[in-house]
Amino acid sequence: MTMRSGSALAIVATMLVLSAPVVRAVDDDKDEGDQTAVVKALSQAKVSLTQGVLASAHEGTPISAKFEMEGGKLQLSVYTMKADTFSEVGVDPISGKVVNVEAITEGEDLAAAKAQSDAMKKAKRSLAAALTEALKVNKGYQAVSVISSLKDGHAVAEVALAKGEELKNVDVKLD
Repeated sequence: MTMRSGSALAIVATMLVLSAPVVRAVDDDKDEGDQTAVVKALSQAKVSLTQGVLASAHEGTPISAKFEMEGGKLQLSVYTMKADTFSEVGVDPISGKVVNVEAITEGEDLAAAKAQSDAMKKAKRSLAAALTEALKVNKGYQAVSVISSLKDGHAVAEVALAKGEELKNVDVKLD
């Protein structure tokens, strides 16, 4: 083996090693947080995000909601607050019925719920009202998620919208 072919082999081997994380990152897109898969699956839903938010309201005040992929199936998940307790409410994206309610008691989910709760405590409007406004201004779009948050001390709803495969985010004031 010559020095030149040895160098070429080393370069190819290095490129293969460096490209491995990229391949893993692409494979990770199939996980439940993949927005592209969610957008493609939205056509299966017979229930809008707004309807899911309204369906979950008997479990508490909705503080966020999203369509997501779980186990290859489209799910509609709504976080709610009631006093100082938080729940994740599963709404069937076909029937619009609440299918499960789980307490949120720890980890990243609890931290997110507390931050969203802080925003909704300052809000004068509901997430359903914010979704209605976002969709009225953005004709032809479908809501994928809505998350209450504080921006510069003001409560806002961060709304992710989809039209075909196009995604965009808009903020709607809640206070």
